[in-house]
Amino acid sequence: MTSANEKTSNYRYFLFDLIIYLSVMFLIREIYFEKVSFIVNGLFWSFSTLAIAIWRMRVRNISWSDIGLKKPESIQKTIFVTIGILISIVISIMVFELIKDHLPFSIEEKNYGENSASKFGNLKGNWVLFFTIIPAVLVESMLEELLDRGFLINWFERLFSKTTVTTILAVLLQALIFGFRHSYDISDRSIRVAIIGLIMGIAYVKFGRNLWPLIIAHCILNTMSMIDRVG
Repeated sequence: MTSANEKTSNYRYFLFDLIIYLSVMFLIREIYFEKVSFIVNGLFWSFSTLAIAIWRMRVRNISWSDIGLKKPESIQKTIFVTIGILISIVISIMVFELIKDHLPFSIEEKNYGENSASKFGNLKGNWVLFFTIIPAVLVESMLEELLDRGFLINWFERLFSKTTVTTILAVLLQALIFGFRHSYDISDRSIRVAIIGLIMGIAYVKFGRNLWPLIIAHCILNTMSMIDRVG
């Protein structure tokens, strides 16, 4: 049975880890290399954060397999969960678009079209550029699932004790962080991304805590988004 002193120690350990991790996750974005593309900068930010995650996991003797980067129980279940995630995201975003103008608070709307184009280059009709950068986009998709769902949810849970309330809080917190760090504001875009993070987090804890359905779904979403820019 865990003593009060052990619980306090665990709290301090995982709080320390989260402070370091979140500090790097946000502060590393202040470093931007103008001579390389946005996607390269994004990979630099994510791999830097991944290095911190690996460091703290080794200190706590926790492996990637422990938090979900393991062989799926079955291909059928993986496909089912992946499809369920994608359908849930589409429906949730559609509902949000229908109700956002009727919410009791205002949401900042921004036009990210030109900004996105400048980030990825002129993708309109440029399939060569698409196939050049899509591998990096897929790697980034996988990294976000490792970092936001795999690491953050588990560390938020371990911050206190693994109870139902703590798990719900962990899923909510990682979704809010995921949404906010994609635009650093409270806008329609950050809320849409947070909704995606919320659905990913729920799927993670409800369907065996395996990261592969989330990674596959995330890769599909980002691939479709990039194809939309090309078309």
